[in-house]
Amino acid sequence: MKAIILKEYGLPNVLEIGEVAKPIPNDKEVLVRIHSASINDWDWGLVRGKPFVIRLFFGLKKPKINIPGVDVSGKIEAVGGKVSSFKIGDEIYCDLSECGCGGFAEYVCIPEDILSQKPSNMNYNDASALPHAGLLALQGLVEKGKVKSGQSILINGAGGGVGTLGIQILKSYGLKVTGVDSDEKLDLMKSLGFDSVMDYKKVDFTDTGEKYDLILDTKSNRSVFKYARSLKRHGTYITVGGSMYRLFEIFLLGSLISLFTGKKLSVLILKPNKGLDQISKLVEKGQIRPVVDGPYEFDKIPELIQFFGEGKHLGKIVVEIEK
Repeated sequence: MKAIILKEYGLPNVLEIGEVAKPIPNDKEVLVRIHSASINDWDWGLVRGKPFVIRLFFGLKKPKINIPGVDVSGKIEAVGGKVSSFKIGDEIYCDLSECGCGGFAEYVCIPEDILSQKPSNMNYNDASALPHAGLLALQGLVEKGKVKSGQSILINGAGGGVGTLGIQILKSYGLKVTGVDSDEKLDLMKSLGFDSVMDYKKVDFTDTGEKYDLILDTKSNRSVFKYARSLKRHGTYITVGGSMYRLFEIFLLGSLISLFTGKKLSVLILKPNKGLDQISKLVEKGQIRPVVDGPYEFDKIPELIQFFGEGKHLGKIVVEIEK
């Protein structure tokens, strides 16, 4: 089968398009023919081996994971002997980050217990855009953020996958939501329902004096003290990604700031695929639909990972692996 192969760390141009053996599922796995995959921060970090903590888990000098890609949708072609919840022909989607990646290929073997049925009213391309970003938004805003009606919310990095899905999740709560991103994404953000938008190149939202009940941050590129002063009393700041230095700062100092101010600052550790059934229900009710940049062709994946790293994409970058 064809696959995107990672043999060494570096810029995305180190990736190779090659042939590898088609995998065989074990007793508790299914073999999925991948139709579509989307690009995530996971892929950008794994390919480069940055930040350094990635190398501690996935190989200091050479990557132990040879095929990147975490968000996939496709159809089951074979099932292991002990698989009971899925059958050949089922259409599925999931996040592969907890089982070794492998999404940038024609086939992948996936443990039965992380799979979800693809919503029947959604195509493969849209489905592949949902698992990682959708659950970061859901777990950040609803589960950890405990969002409530009447609150004032800000999403930093609002024009990417997490922000464009987050605003749709928030629509049913009756909230005032501000989005921050680059000028090129502001029109899209307005169309999705953000009440106000800011161009981060012109305005630093932590310097405006405006305070929020909840901030969901995908960038984490400012001091933890700046974030704290942008929160209302008993407000909550949650980051889902960004600068590793800032993530450690928030992790180490957040609880101390909370102790003295009553404001909560924390880092969300994603629980992959946990709550994907809830995402499916929102899709089936017509309440959320991902913004898709693409679909692009398989051989464009290396340059698309670079494009993702530059932050120029709108919503989620999707690649169609099977036409």
